[in-house]
Amino acid sequence: MKLRSFIFWPHLIAGVTAGLVIFLMCVTGVLLTYERQLIAWADSGFHSMKPASDDRPLTPDVLLRRLGDTHPDLTPTTVTIRSEEDAAVAVVAGQRTLYVDRYSGAVVGEASRGGVRKFMADLRAWHRWLAVEGDGRPFARAITGWSNFLFLFIVCSGFYLWFPRKWRWAQVRSVVLFNAGARGKARDFNWHNVIGSWCVVPLFIVVLSAMPISFGWFNALVYRAVGETPPAPAGGGGGAQGRARTTGDNERSRGAAVAAAAPNLDALWTRAESQVPGWRSVSLRLPAAGAPAVFTIDKGDGGQPHLRSTLTLDARTGEITGFESFGDLTLGRRIRNTMRFAHTGEVLGIPGQTVAGVVSAGGAVLVWTGLALALRRFRAWIGRRVRRADPSRVASAA
Repeated sequence: MKLRSFIFWPHLIAGVTAGLVIFLMCVTGVLLTYERQLIAWADSGFHSMKPASDDRPLTPDVLLRRLGDTHPDLTPTTVTIRSEEDAAVAVVAGQRTLYVDRYSGAVVGEASRGGVRKFMADLRAWHRWLAVEGDGRPFARAITGWSNFLFLFIVCSGFYLWFPRKWRWAQVRSVVLFNAGARGKARDFNWHNVIGSWCVVPLFIVVLSAMPISFGWFNALVYRAVGETPPAPAGGGGGAQGRARTTGDNERSRGAAVAAAAPNLDALWTRAESQVPGWRSVSLRLPAAGAPAVFTIDKGDGGQPHLRSTLTLDARTGEITGFESFGDLTLGRRIRNTMRFAHTGEVLGIPGQTVAGVVSAGGAVLVWTGLALALRRFRAWIGRRVRRADPSRVASAA
């Protein structure tokens, strides 16, 4: 068997086996391209109104105190302040996210659980586990995970199959330029090769970076490949519903502890803001009694791990007990964090997201044309078997 045939047949079988699931993941991936920006746009109407006088924003302590006066039933757990003067302060309390005017302390809005946010959440559910809920979700995640594994093989083998055997312009042109006059099988073959040749490298990155999300063993492999011990898996047993109950219980008990501790945040926040010049957002998960204050300081848009750092302060004294920028992470953690946002392209900002969305659309077309070519090949094979089994048909046709 020739090398090309040896690679082609597993490539075809993998495409036929996982094609529909891959197609679904590609289409939902396209729709999720600008998820972060669309959710931000949905909440973009919530602003802080700076008074005519040159008043300074409320300090975090005063802001939370005023919020507690107007909403005594809330127990804030996370506070995020953005650098823009008109940006509202995001306060997370349980499952709710409130937007608070940074000059008056008044609640100007609440993040909706419906609309764009729910639509994106539903798309993520289809993308990750085929929207299956309950006990069937692990099996559905396995289907999408192994389909992504087969997609990775399809992309790797396609790197060989989609390019011509001879590197002459006549042959190269047919796999890098669309043939507007092609129809039927010739059109599908042309589109399959052209889209594959242009998308193969970014598509390889998008698909490979999803592997640690799909499989714990691949996540561990990322660390072991650079000689590091993989971190312990997050969370315990009990399935998704058990983890959700545990998380809810932890948040309620932790919220009570936060309210009881009520540390002085003003000095801590000032220290955090001065730690990283040019920050765009500073977020604090309010510490419980005796716990350190851990700030997440971001110079990017939220999807660029190389622009994010973590500052840990003693909540009582304000002394720095730890500071970790991207460069301070181990090589394994840097690779893993980058892979997480390489999958969506967010690591490179809007241009990266756009490329990821375009190649996801290309992946959908690759599946469509690949299945069409496979179906034509199958029909031709059936036709040849019929002609061999009944030669009289060939003679009568002549």
